[in-house]
Amino acid sequence: MDAGADRRADLQAVWGPLTEPGVGKYLKRWGLTFQRPDKRAVEQDAEAVRVWHEETWPAIRARAKAENGEVLFGDQVGIRSDQVTGRTWGAKGTTPIVRRTGNRFSVNAMSAISTRGRMHFMVFTESFDAKVMCRFLARIVGHFDRKVHLIVDRHSAHRSKTVQAWLAGHQDQIELHFLPSYSPELNPDELVNADLKRSLPHTHRARNQAELAAETRRFFHTRQRQPHIVRGYFGGPHVRYVLDENPLSF
Repeated sequence: MDAGADRRADLQAVWGPLTEPGVGKYLKRWGLTFQRPDKRAVEQDAEAVRVWHEETWPAIRARAKAENGEVLFGDQVGIRSDQVTGRTWGAKGTTPIVRRTGNRFSVNAMSAISTRGRMHFMVFTESFDAKVMCRFLARIVGHFDRKVHLIVDRHSAHRSKTVQAWLAGHQDQIELHFLPSYSPELNPDELVNADLKRSLPHTHRARNQAELAAETRRFFHTRQRQPHIVRGYFGGPHVRYVLDENPLSF
């Protein structure tokens, strides 16, 4: 039972049944507000999250600074043709209709961002696997003349033997670091994925996979020209720790 429900039960025990508006007034006086709850996986390890905040991330930051390296946060995302996201205006009581093809197809993308406002991405149509990850890593190292520290989740492709073998041959150019399991809220690149999915419905009426891929690339190209927005992804409440512990000095 949450704190609001506990206090409501206490009030009812003393004063009897209360109306919902009356309870709301008391809750507001106690500093509580009506909010949409944040989501957390029940499998998340709170201790692992603590270690990430207090030990792992500070160590990565310190190493990158000592090496004059670059820290990037990366993630992959899938976009489907039948995905309906976002909101729009419509007459009260009448749900707006978005016209799009009935064919089902999808594209995938991998992106990585830095506190400098840099964004790197790759759009592809095949399933995300170790080979695709190696291709993305090769793209990343091709953009830098210094070592990259890339932070990603624990997707099986990221930890595969194929990727580890590729990394072994490029250990002076790039290194992977893994976020705690079931902790997407710690990755600012998750906000890029959300931004992408919100943006596409307002602009695209893709009729085939090629058009959907083109619209996805257009989104990323636009964001690459907007470093202030890319930096803004690090301002989310659960990823602000990156800026708090690591000012924009890399």
